[in-house]
Amino acid sequence: MSQAPGKAPPESQGLGALGLKLGLSRLALWWEGAWRALWPPLGILGAFLALAFTGLLPSLPPVLHLLILIGFAAALGYLGYRAALGLSKPAADAAARRLERDSGLAHRPLAVLADRPAGDDPMAQALWQAHRDRAVAQLGQLSVSRPSPRLAARDPRALRAAVLVALVASLGMAGREAPERLLAALVPPFAEPASAPAALAARFEAWVTPPAYTGAPPQFLNAAGGAVAVPSGSRLHMVFSGSANPPELRLGSAAHAFARMDAQSHALELPLTEGGALVLKRDGRDVAQWALTITPDAPPVVAWDPSPARAGRGLGLRLPWKAEDDWGLVALRVELRLKQRPSAPPVTQDMPLPGGAPRQAQGSAQHDFSAHPWAGLEVEARLFARDGAEQEGKSEGAFLVLPERRFSHPVAQQLIALRRALSLDPGAREPARRELDRITNAPEAFEHDTGMYLTLRSARHRLLRDRRDEAVPEVQQILWDVAVALEEGRTDRTARALNQAREALREALEEARRDNPERSPEQRAELQRRIQELREAIRRHLEALAERMQRENNEALSYDPQQRVFDRRELERRTRRLEDAARDGRQEDAEREMAELEEMLQALEEGRTSRAEDRQRQQRQRGQQQMGALQDMVRREAEMLDRAHRRSGEQDINRTDSRRPPPPRPQTPEAREEAARDARTQRALRRALGELMQQVGELTGDVPAPLAEADRAMRDAAEALAEGRDPRGAQQQAIRALTEGGRQMSQRMQRQFGPPQPGEGEGEGEGQEMAGDQQGSEGQENQLGEGRDPLGRDRRETGGSAQDNAGDTLVPGEAERLRSHQLQQELRRRGAERERAPVELDYIDRLLRRF
Repeated sequence: MSQAPGKAPPESQGLGALGLKLGLSRLALWWEGAWRALWPPLGILGAFLALAFTGLLPSLPPVLHLLILIGFAAALGYLGYRAALGLSKPAADAAARRLERDSGLAHRPLAVLADRPAGDDPMAQALWQAHRDRAVAQLGQLSVSRPSPRLAARDPRALRAAVLVALVASLGMAGREAPERLLAALVPPFAEPASAPAALAARFEAWVTPPAYTGAPPQFLNAAGGAVAVPSGSRLHMVFSGSANPPELRLGSAAHAFARMDAQSHALELPLTEGGALVLKRDGRDVAQWALTITPDAPPVVAWDPSPARAGRGLGLRLPWKAEDDWGLVALRVELRLKQRPSAPPVTQDMPLPGGAPRQAQGSAQHDFSAHPWAGLEVEARLFARDGAEQEGKSEGAFLVLPERRFSHPVAQQLIALRRALSLDPGAREPARRELDRITNAPEAFEHDTGMYLTLRSARHRLLRDRRDEAVPEVQQILWDVAVALEEGRTDRTARALNQAREALREALEEARRDNPERSPEQRAELQRRIQELREAIRRHLEALAERMQRENNEALSYDPQQRVFDRRELERRTRRLEDAARDGRQEDAEREMAELEEMLQALEEGRTSRAEDRQRQQRQRGQQQMGALQDMVRREAEMLDRAHRRSGEQDINRTDSRRPPPPRPQTPEAREEAARDARTQRALRRALGELMQQVGELTGDVPAPLAEADRAMRDAAEALAEGRDPRGAQQQAIRALTEGGRQMSQRMQRQFGPPQPGEGEGEGEGQEMAGDQQGSEGQENQLGEGRDPLGRDRRETGGSAQDNAGDTLVPGEAERLRSHQLQQELRRRGAERERAPVELDYIDRLLRRF
């Protein structure tokens, strides 16, 4: 039987596949033997890696750490040696037997292919050939199964799986620190070789904390390095973990050591005072590097804007200023130094700054130094501004004369001059003592006031006996108090002296009429002396009244012939007639002139009381005018708020999702023009508020704090309008502050000037509305009157037509309109608080739609 050319015989093809399968079987046998021999040392190695990745070994004492390393090394060496002995090359017949077992062949067919018959008998040869052909036919059924080391028999408790799970878990714990932890586990701290490689993938965190006064957040350093600029006074914080060896930080040429937190962590805190190269090193290698720049904190800049000067009204000193600082201002003060005595301690006055720590600020303060001993002297005023770093900046000096109070009483003028001389030369005690002696030796100059005489003698004794430096300022204060008492209390003293002179003249006339109607020359001389004393007492009293009225900004005294109000010329004429009648011995004419003179003096006293009442009424009217101006500001601020709401559209009240802010909407040119007009109006309102605050301070002596808050809110609103931002929050704050300031103003004016009298303040009721809801309700009840319903109509039980009742209906006025507007603003404020419940917000939106 012939075979086609180009094809290998079937027997040769089967033998080729047999060689490949025998090689695979031999490889499987080798793998099974190697795995059975190597798994004990591999298990020891896995257990060591799992223990190393947990990071426990470096935390142990070095001796124990070394013993554990020796134990693992010994176990690994012993088991590795046994594994090396167990590794051998599988024999060929073993590979054939495994292949026959895997294929399920019986009678070792692969051995038949290698055997030969022992004899040459043809029959035996044919029979062997047939047996060989059957073996070759079975070669197609050969297959190699997967290696199976059968470790379960050697490891019945599956410790190999536990080692694998522990290794995976510890590797997950270590993460990127696995190489670092492995190195730390292999090298105990006292046995680490000098040539151990540095871990380049170190884990650290570094940040810079600026000073608290800057308000800047911490600045984290990039692990890759780079340029860093920090404020002066900052502190560097750095934490290095995952290494038993502490790193090193270099700033310029200086080295800074880390403090150990635990076996694997180190920390450092360093104040940064200079810049330079900031390098983090470990084991001689650079881990990270930064170029550090320290930004110096410049001192504040403060200046006069413009120069200080006397206030337009009153005795106050106006101090306009402007200041700026790179991180914010914390304090501002003015220092006054006496030009003629620069060595004297300065007078310091703190000045208010806007809220927070503004980086730029501008304002004007007003202080009254008229009571200071330096009043009337030239001083140098200088501003000092301080920032959070306790750095101070100062302005240029401005020379001015401190406003002083003008005194008209001669003794008060002498005491103020003496007080001023002691300010220029505190050591001139002897001249001051002599001047006090001269003043007290003429007590008639201060109406023989015993209290003032004793006070001046006490001041004189203190200058003579008390050698303390503080004695001079104490005496200056005494002199000031006496001068003020002489000036302000002169009216009462002159009135008392006038009454005494009048009584003395009346007694002299009665005595002359009773004893000797003809009068002797001595009696005529006595009467002339008494009349002269009365004339002098009248002159002094008139001068005191005129000075008091001038001080209180009243008009000059006038003569009213119907009410017999005094006039200097009329009193002089009456006194001359009295003197002529007394000199000529006309007793009845003298008594009649005396009676008319007393009547005029009585009218003088009554007119003084009525003028005091008129003055108080004028002050109330001024207060009502100021309240009206304040209310007008509230109205105009509310109008601007309405326009701001209109420009913003209906987004704030018609959006369905109350938790999402409305998207920004571009403004039209008309809206931008309107906002610019409102910005100008807002600035004008703020200037008007500043003038009103000054007037309120002059009238009541104090300015309510809410008005200052309103001034700041108006400033913020003007800036927001100018920059195109939403001004509504600042405008609402301004309205609330103005309303509260008006309420406090009304209460303060009522305490000082009393409540309005009937018939006063007509047309000024809008100011009273701000005094509070309680007063408003009382005023409403007074307007309604008795027998009217809440709408102001008559409660007629019978009769009356619609025309009759129409005239009695009270139309809501300005106060009611203001109250409605205030309610509207409160609803808008609450509607802007989107954290409220949706039900409440929907209710507020429905109410706002009515407006």
